[in-house]
Amino acid sequence: MSGEPIAVEADGVSKRYGEVWALRECAFTVPAHRVVALVGANGAGKSTLMSIISGMLPATGGTVRVNGRTVARGRGEAAHAGGRVAILAQDKPLYRDFSAADMLRFGRSTNRVWDQRRATSWLARFDVPQDRRCGRLSGGQRTQVALAVALGSRPELLLLDEPLSHLDPVARTEVIGELMGEAADTGMTVMLSTHIVAELAGVSDHLLLLAAGRPVLAGDVEELLAGHTRLSGPRADLPPSPGAIVSAQHTARQSTFVVRTPDAAAATPVVAPGWNAQPLSLEDLVVTYLKSSAATRTSTEAAA
Repeated sequence: MSGEPIAVEADGVSKRYGEVWALRECAFTVPAHRVVALVGANGAGKSTLMSIISGMLPATGGTVRVNGRTVARGRGEAAHAGGRVAILAQDKPLYRDFSAADMLRFGRSTNRVWDQRRATSWLARFDVPQDRRCGRLSGGQRTQVALAVALGSRPELLLLDEPLSHLDPVARTEVIGELMGEAADTGMTVMLSTHIVAELAGVSDHLLLLAAGRPVLAGDVEELLAGHTRLSGPRADLPPSPGAIVSAQHTARQSTFVVRTPDAAAATPVVAPGWNAQPLSLEDLVVTYLKSSAATRTSTEAAA
């Protein structure tokens, strides 16, 4: 990421609700003009992190910079250097008595920059009636209205928290495709949170994985996939290839390891007789790290 412009930079970001830490000591960078997959189990801190990045929620500690400028704490709007941030929360807040057209007028009146053509064309793509009240729209149509308002504000950073939860599988595919087109056309950075990791394959080019309020894996998707290998062979305590062991599973006769090689360019494993090597999909990679993090946390809690 050397030399690349940075969209988001977090340094020691933490958030506590009473005695519960939603985020602890988060440090990461997100390159600009990318589609970023933000993944993690329920309660990992994804929604909290997005709210802090947007400036809607103050952090307990640490700092976040968006486009090089620190996000102000305790304010309802983030301070950005020449940039705009839009967030679409899970509940997709809309005024039920407003029509879709009313919501676009509301968006125009509350944003310093507004692109009416962009917002209305999004609704037209998905056949959303502009004269119908939001309370009478389907869940999928309400999602499209919320997306239209977010896109109409012409954000440089678009934060999407489970944006596809009310859409059927066909609509999910169509919306993802259209969003990627918007990102390519405008150069905006998109951070997308979803539980359905398979949807992110071929879409996201950067990964940020949270577990228990901390980043456990971050980087370019292609490089991360190239740097991990699944090795299966006869029962053994160690794999026949150098690298850090991310996970290990054993039966009476067989062992399976997921190994990470620091230098992805040299990640071709040395496979001993009886062993085979397989690449990981993005979903495999995410699930492996989530399971590993959960197992580590369980062991730590048991020891305490």
